[in-house]
Formats: sequence, C-alpha cells, structure tokens
Amino acid sequence: MVFHNRNEAADRLAVALQAYKGRNPLILAIPRGAVPMGQRLAKALDGELDVVLVRKLRAPFNPEFALGSIDESGWSYIADYAESAGGTPAYLAEEKQAQLDTIKKRRAQYTPLRPPIDPAGRVVIVVDDGLATGATMISALHALRDKKPARLVCAVPVAPPDTLEKIRGYADEVICLEAPAFFRAVGQFYADFPQVDDDEVVAILRQAGQTSA
Repeated sequence: MVFHNRNEAADRLAVALQAYKGRNPLILAIPRGAVPMGQRLAKALDGELDVVLVRKLRAPFNPEFALGSIDESGWSYIADYAESAGGTPAYLAEEKQAQLDTIKKRRAQYTPLRPPIDPAGRVVIVVDDGLATGATMISALHALRDKKPARLVCAVPVAPPDTLEKIRGYADEVICLEAPAFFRAVGQFYADFPQVDDDEVVAILRQAGQTSA
C-alpha cells in the first residue's frame, strides 16, 4: 500500500502543489471519491473548492472498466479499444444518455442554489483519488480547457505511466505522486479506501460555499 487513506494522499499532494498556495487556486474534484481530498487541498492551498462533473462510459459486462467518458456539456471521449470491448455505436449512445442523466441529477443535488464556479482566468487544479484508464480525467480537462483557465493542472496520487502519457496533452501540468508499472485498480494503493456517498459530497460542498461566502 502506498497511501494509508485519501487524507494522506491529499496531504502529500498539497506539498507537491505548494507553488500554487496564495494564488487563489480553484480546486475541482471529480466526484465522489476525490471530493474529501479536494476539501483538504483547498484548505491547505488557501483555494476554493467545487466539483467538475464527468462520468465514465461503462463497458457492457464490466461496469468498472471505462470505454470512455462524458462531460456535462455532452462531449465524450471514446477509447480506441471501446469497440473491441463491446462498445458498439448503439450501446455507446444509450450509455452516454444514461450518464448524462446522472450528471444532471448530481448537479441538481450537489449545487442546487448556485452555478458552477467560473474557472476563467484562474489556476485550476483538477483532483481525483487516482487514475486507471484516465478517461474521466480526460473529459474533465477537456471541458475545463474550453472555459479558459489561466493554468490547468491535473493532480492525482497514483496512475499507471501509460495513462499519464495519455493525459499530458490535456493539461498544462500533471502532478502524480506514484506511477507504478503494475496497476490493477486505484484501490490497491490504499490501505483504507471507503466509498464516498452523495450525502458526504453535499455536506462538503455546502460547507465550502459557506466558507467562501
């Protein structure tokens, strides 16, 4: 195990991101697992917390395996292996709609009283608790690039080397603490890796809104 839990991973990322402290960075967490990490990062870097909503496009017989991803606008990234893994055009069309519906529900649930924080002209740090295929991170970075941030940073505790190479072209900087060659799943690198539920995400975002108000 590389990390005891997400808190330790976030604290180590905060050290690696110290150059952005005092620059009012916007920390955008990919729900749900990364939201508690984003909260710690925002506090450590004197930044602001919000979420970026993207969803994995799931393989038909293995929902943990990503064939691609989709962002809040409907833009999708499709991996080059998608068709060989069962991602026919008809299946992907249905899966995209299902994940867009989930994104809309989450937006209504997570930030019901305000729009997403505008990243234009900001240092934006997109955080996840780890990358496997990198699909959701690619959609997140693509969506944010269109919104004209001053600098776009991807920050993750762990990812395989080939995934890091795939995402470098989407960010101005990629911070990754560990890049092991043998990689099965993100959870294998944490001793304690509990599920984060929607109620916890809502509570963290509500607290972040009150703090910045």
